[in-house]
Amino acid sequence: MLADVTIGGAPRPSTGSGRTEPVEVRKVVMVANRNGFFYVLDRRDGTLLVGKPFTDTTWAREIGRDGRPIVLNDGTKSCVPDQWGGTNFNPPSFDPALSLFFVNARETCATFVPQAPKIAPGRQNFGGVVRVDREQAYGALRALDPATGERRWEFRYPSPSMAGVMTTASGLVFAGDNEGNVMAFDARTGANLWRYATGNPIWGAAPMTYLLDGRQHVVIASGATLLSFALPDRAGS
Repeated sequence: MLADVTIGGAPRPSTGSGRTEPVEVRKVVMVANRNGFFYVLDRRDGTLLVGKPFTDTTWAREIGRDGRPIVLNDGTKSCVPDQWGGTNFNPPSFDPALSLFFVNARETCATFVPQAPKIAPGRQNFGGVVRVDREQAYGALRALDPATGERRWEFRYPSPSMAGVMTTASGLVFAGDNEGNVMAFDARTGANLWRYATGNPIWGAAPMTYLLDGRQHVVIASGATLLSFALPDRAGS
């Protein structure tokens, strides 16, 4: 995702002088990766500006100066995030007025158990099985500060979500969960302002918005159904 982000203005703790870093507007590309890390790069030259986890991560704790994760080779067979990632193909969103990046995050732990391969024509084999701890898994809509990578707020779901996210100029964030709820949030605070139970998981789809006859609509795919929502018109109909 591309944006212009204000970087700097933070105190310089190493000097003790009370001075702050110079403020600069950088043209950046932002990615919340499946590996659980949130990256912000200068899109003109590829300089890594931010590289921080946005989910729990057990396979790596930080990003090195070369821009690559520092892998923890501790021999464990369990990994956070699981094979589906801290997020996936479901799109995030960005509010330029608040300079906040929004993503549906997945908090899941998987244990990889090696097994002797069973070779058969036409049968896939990954050298073992994957067991996901579904009782401890959950999802969350998270607001991240692209200048620092810090989390501003989160709203938790009962289970990991694969739904996309949309922001509006009016300061709203729309998202969905695996339980089939489409929801609206205050982009600044994370307060849940509205929800509607669609009856099917919101999976992979992001809410979309359009204007029709001067009235704004929000549409979302739920299962095999498209649902459209709008506020009542001024006449109250």
